[in-house]
Amino acid sequence: MSRNNFGLEVEKALAKALSKNTTLTSLNISDNNLGSSGGKALADALCKNTTLTSLNLSGNGLGSEGGKAFADALCKNATLTSLDLSRNVLGLEGGKALAGALYTNTSLRYLSLYDTNIGTEGKKALTDALCNNTSLTFLNLLSNNIKIKPNHQNIELLQYA
Repeated sequence: MSRNNFGLEVEKALAKALSKNTTLTSLNISDNNLGSSGGKALADALCKNTTLTSLNLSGNGLGSEGGKAFADALCKNATLTSLDLSRNVLGLEGGKALAGALYTNTSLRYLSLYDTNIGTEGKKALTDALCNNTSLTFLNLLSNNIKIKPNHQNIELLQYA
């Protein structure tokens, strides 16, 4: 379902279906220009979903509001193991919110924040969060021009060298 440039009606219908889904485990809706409103709708649906394990939202213009909405969803969802938010300018606020979610989320194993512009304060928040989170095994921070040190050896980091 990637690269379809969904409109508002499709975004709402997709969010409604995702909130009621009992079978779908993987969804790739990258490059659909969802924006922060579409991102928020999907994040709200993810709070109710109990079957989705992999979600790719790269390149959707989620912005900091979308990043914060997905951080909230990660605090409530216990089944998602892979989340790709690459190429969304989440900024400092979105990065800090996602770092905060990593304190409580224990299901997420893979997180891609490639080219999300989380900045140095977002980096610090992620570094602190990784001191408490031992379930995340892969974190992509490439194209953010930051480098962090994980607290455990069980995580693979892709980052600026």
